[in-house]
Amino acid sequence: HTDRDTGLDITAVREISDYWEGVRAQYAAFESGLQAPASEVYLHEMPGGQFTNLKAQARSLGLEEKWHDVAQTYADVNQMFGDIVKVTPSSKVVGDMALMMVSQGLTRAEVEDPSHDVAFPDSVIDMMRGNLGQPPGGFPAGILDKVLKGEAPNTARPGAHLAPVDLEAAHKDLSTQLEGKEVDREDLNGYLMYPKVFLDYMGRHRAYGPVRTLPTRTFFYGMEPGEEITAEIDPGKTLEIRLQAIGETDENGEVKVFFELNGQPRVIRVPNRLVKSSTAQRPKAEAGNANHIGAPMPGVVATVAVTAGQEVKEGDLLLTIEAMKMETGIHAERDATIKAVHATPGGQIDAKDLLVELQ
Repeated sequence: HTDRDTGLDITAVREISDYWEGVRAQYAAFESGLQAPASEVYLHEMPGGQFTNLKAQARSLGLEEKWHDVAQTYADVNQMFGDIVKVTPSSKVVGDMALMMVSQGLTRAEVEDPSHDVAFPDSVIDMMRGNLGQPPGGFPAGILDKVLKGEAPNTARPGAHLAPVDLEAAHKDLSTQLEGKEVDREDLNGYLMYPKVFLDYMGRHRAYGPVRTLPTRTFFYGMEPGEEITAEIDPGKTLEIRLQAIGETDENGEVKVFFELNGQPRVIRVPNRLVKSSTAQRPKAEAGNANHIGAPMPGVVATVAVTAGQEVKEGDLLLTIEAMKMETGIHAERDATIKAVHATPGGQIDAKDLLVELQ
């Protein structure tokens, strides 16, 4: 009964609270593990969303036990880049660099040393080029020169250099890439803002179908034998799925799944992501061998730009690796001839796997 009365309905607030309490339980596996306030935030200055994302990235790269090293390196990278404002996407750039440095055992001094060669993540190169804008006073000259290798950065507003988009032409182009699939405006907007992410999403959609119709718990954690779910894949078209049994995993890492689909028995063979295939061992790059180029971190080979027998110059792109939305280009450190390529696009790799051999 004061002029500061919010007018909020406390009963409605409790209903909302109860709803989100249930939702949070569905996402239990994705909790960051932060059970109490962390004074470490005054060290690394990570935004909240960046903290949880970076912790998940570190876990996927096998660096979870080195989290405090990641946090310290994040702080070092921030200072190395000029103590920049860290919001999406600049905070991601700092995180990409921190993860790369920890995974490769690099120090700030080594990164800033002009004589020490470093393969910077693509996001770092893109930011230093000025494609996210410029901080007050610009980026530190030393790190700018090392990242860009003499290339002049764009110091004007990045958006001023973007070519106008022909929406109708882009719409037709996207429909062609999706093999004639009908594209609505929301899809087009997603494609224009995040072309690679959107096309990856559509590729998974073609491979696995409309998995967004699955119940949340099933989508994240799978089904248990004897469990039955309902999924509406189209208006009026409902699937009743009952998992009966899961067979043993074979040497290729695949497993047989026995289930009923609308009462009809079915059997499929799928990869068991909980185990590693015993046939997927890759040769490792020899430490100290200048002709061996190894993977700096685990991830997926995004592109391969060279073939056996090809001559390359110092700085030429050999391949790119993608790990948890972080893309890193691997470049030739000297003029050479490619002896062999041990990587293929889409291939899963571990740290120190042999990717390219030089003669």
